[in-house]
Amino acid sequence: MNTIHQHKKYTAIQYMKFWLPSLLGIILFLIPVSDGDKVTIVLGIFADSLQALLADYIPLIMTIILIISALGAIIAKIIPLSSIKNSPFLTSLFDISPFWLVMRCIGAIFAFMTLTETGPSFISSSLTGGVVLFDLIPVLMVWFFFACLFMPLLLQFGLMDFIGTIVRKVMQPLFKLPGRSSIDALASWMGSGTVGVLLTTKQFESGYYTKREAAVVATNFSIASIAFSLVIAKFLEIDHMFVEFYFTVVVAGIFAAIIVPRIPPLSLKKDTYEESIGKQIDEDVPSGVSSFRFGVEKAVEKATQVKSYRNVIKDGILNVIDIWFSLIPLVMALGTVALIIAEMTPIFDFLSYPFIPFLELLQIPEAKEAAPAMIVGFADMFLPAVIGSGIESELTRFVIGVMSLAQLIYMSEIGILLLKSKIPLSFLELFIIFLQRTIITLPVVALMAHFLFF
Repeated sequence: MNTIHQHKKYTAIQYMKFWLPSLLGIILFLIPVSDGDKVTIVLGIFADSLQALLADYIPLIMTIILIISALGAIIAKIIPLSSIKNSPFLTSLFDISPFWLVMRCIGAIFAFMTLTETGPSFISSSLTGGVVLFDLIPVLMVWFFFACLFMPLLLQFGLMDFIGTIVRKVMQPLFKLPGRSSIDALASWMGSGTVGVLLTTKQFESGYYTKREAAVVATNFSIASIAFSLVIAKFLEIDHMFVEFYFTVVVAGIFAAIIVPRIPPLSLKKDTYEESIGKQIDEDVPSGVSSFRFGVEKAVEKATQVKSYRNVIKDGILNVIDIWFSLIPLVMALGTVALIIAEMTPIFDFLSYPFIPFLELLQIPEAKEAAPAMIVGFADMFLPAVIGSGIESELTRFVIGVMSLAQLIYMSEIGILLLKSKIPLSFLELFIIFLQRTIITLPVVALMAHFLFF
């Protein structure tokens, strides 16, 4: 029930503490800029520049980090070092469960084999381990570095609180989500889907999303960036239709985001907050005050809680280390395994058989050749484009490209991020959601494709 709101008085310095860091965060994360022949964000330019500068060294650097990550976890299990036990951060970094320890060890071994080109060729192949170590991990390393350092500008200085209050009336009835989830979507669209998932994870662990809301946002709003979408379009030789291509991705994504959260497994998720934190969000606007005014007040109140910029920077650096040591080994291990299954076994071909009559019903040319592309995206988002590049029909290549982005969940990156997080999503649930998004968006994409290619 709304109550009469008492306006709070803040100083000019307190207002500046909200809008100055928030404006910088918007410039870095949410404003599209042109970089040569592609559209990205300022953070993307930073990431691309660092990646180009360290291009020859990143695989070696990350292999060393993966080995240290595995050895540190092994030592923590064998020897109860006080330096680890007395540090909450080092404890969380190295004192891990046996399953994650095995994953780290596999990741380190795969990285070493791939870097040195030793061991079985199916691991170090340019189609499997090589893709992960030389193509995927360098991108993740630099993106996570800048994203973790600068993400506090979006999270800790009131921007999420301000935007959440303003757009709640749209996000709540349409997607059954708080308004702040719109920032996650924008960060994904303009920057990177992994940045969107990282935002969602941090918000959930801080008490701003319920378990259901976090699961919904992570599996429906962490859409691939415009920059990556352009890469897919170019690879499939349909970049001359990029505006229509990305518009179709957005429309299909909205359809899925409306329907998928309303059916199991997402609809069965509990609307409860992370138990150790509890509810920290309040986007309800009281009587007698505009949404804008109340949003500003909530934002300034949030910003004034930041007492030390040094601690903000320190937390960002610790987040970078945590991601590099905890997540990247899993990407190397599970990403390589997923690509081995996709490239060297007929499993995805068998799973794709039901899609052949579905594609024929939708009158998609070369349905049999296109069917594996409908399912292989669960392993990695780029694999459908690899399959689709050999298809003659431009309409079919268009559909494959859009679907690879609209399906959204792929294990080599997004899936591993979610499994590693505290968001309650299992591997089976991710696969079910992937299939749901595929079945829901495919007719929409096919209809728009037939209209565009008529």
